[in-house]
Amino acid sequence: MTQQPHSTQQPHSPSAGAHETPPVWNDSGQAPGTRGSIPPPPGGGLAMGGAVFAGVLMLMNGVIAILQGISALAKDDVYTRVGSYVYSINLTGWGVILICLGAVGAITGWGILRGMSWARVCGIVLASLSAILQFMFLPYAPVWSVIMIAVDVFVIWALAVYTPERAGTGARQ
Repeated sequence: MTQQPHSTQQPHSPSAGAHETPPVWNDSGQAPGTRGSIPPPPGGGLAMGGAVFAGVLMLMNGVIAILQGISALAKDDVYTRVGSYVYSINLTGWGVILICLGAVGAITGWGILRGMSWARVCGIVLASLSAILQFMFLPYAPVWSVIMIAVDVFVIWALAVYTPERAGTGARQ
């Protein structure tokens, strides 16, 4: 049998009776018998996609929070209180909080999409703070607040389980 130029053959060991297990990946990083395909990076998949999705969600949530804050500052009748609630902050206060949180959230979302390591930690902290603030914002927009709490929980999970070092992306400082 002649050896093909594209195949790699492992050297035989001195013991003729020993059975060797073929390597999972050869020296070129390909599975034996595959041509031109590159193996997926370890740790990719759901966690990597979740982190990218979390970055997009944080960027969008930041922009939406800025718009919510502007509308809360512009007119006091944009949001109506659903009922009495233990935590009461007037709409001017909510407008300032939403604009500040939105600006930092949008920058953090951009940092997550760029692969910055500081953005993952900041994203977890901001999503936690956002979930708490959305709980306090319940009397003004109950359905929106519940949806945003669920989004914040997903963002926390996605950023907590994703490790770029293991995925081979080489996070930047």
